[in-house]
Amino acid sequence: MSPLEQMRIYAEVVKHGNFTAAARHLGISKQLVSRRVMELEERLGARLLQRTTRKLSPTELGRVFFTRCQTILQEIDEAEQEVASSTGELRGLLRLSAPVSFASMVLSPALNRFMQLHPNLEVALDVDNRVVDLVGEGYDMAIRITKQPDEGLIARKLADSALAYCCSPSYLAQHGAPQSPMQLGRHRCITSKAGEWLFEDAGELLKLQVHPVLRSNHGEVMCEAAIAGLGIVGLPEFYVRKALETGALVQVLQEYTADIGAVYALYPPHRQASLMVRSFADFLQEWFRAA
Repeated sequence: MSPLEQMRIYAEVVKHGNFTAAARHLGISKQLVSRRVMELEERLGARLLQRTTRKLSPTELGRVFFTRCQTILQEIDEAEQEVASSTGELRGLLRLSAPVSFASMVLSPALNRFMQLHPNLEVALDVDNRVVDLVGEGYDMAIRITKQPDEGLIARKLADSALAYCCSPSYLAQHGAPQSPMQLGRHRCITSKAGEWLFEDAGELLKLQVHPVLRSNHGEVMCEAAIAGLGIVGLPEFYVRKALETGALVQVLQEYTADIGAVYALYPPHRQASLMVRSFADFLQEWFRAA
């Protein structure tokens, strides 16, 4: 095992906080990850990690070494990208983060097409609803739906994102359509765990707490419940687009639709020089523009 590969494995362990998550990210066994880190410590003659039954954390020397590892690994990646850019061919590993449902419903076909166009490219996509630290965790790009992109990151807008309130035709036939948000108290609602819906009336943002018949933290589950006629659902438009096109859902309260921000591709300024990152951001903008 080369020192460089040991450094890569060690950096992933520190970023993920345990051997299991690092092994999953690297696509190797937990036992191999643990063994490589021990070999690295033996070679350096220093303890890099504090090991407890619950988690791993770097020692003081381990933190210093992790920072240097991050710098070295990043410079190697950038050097490889410079060579690749001279030939116009995308090579290397593109590390991405995206929200769960957006990744499966929207990003996946775009990413598949991009990889078909660039067969020598490798992609590591982490699907998670948490807000990742792009620099600290070593991501090249994150896809986020937000009103305010993080300061210090380059933000490439991909698409607007509005809320859509919908129900099935059968629900509409039985219960009628609410004429204003205030009438939702008389309707069956399907919400996220927060249970707060946003509306816009004459430029003023309204926040309305609704009493749901179903709460869920999974947008696709909520959408399916609305198609089944269980009630009115409020979701970002991408969740319900196909159901609206097929007529499985009907939109209500359209004049009160609230903007929840936009979909952005975000990446650190130091990745602006990467042909791989810029090419993917350009591709996503074109893909969403044509959608």
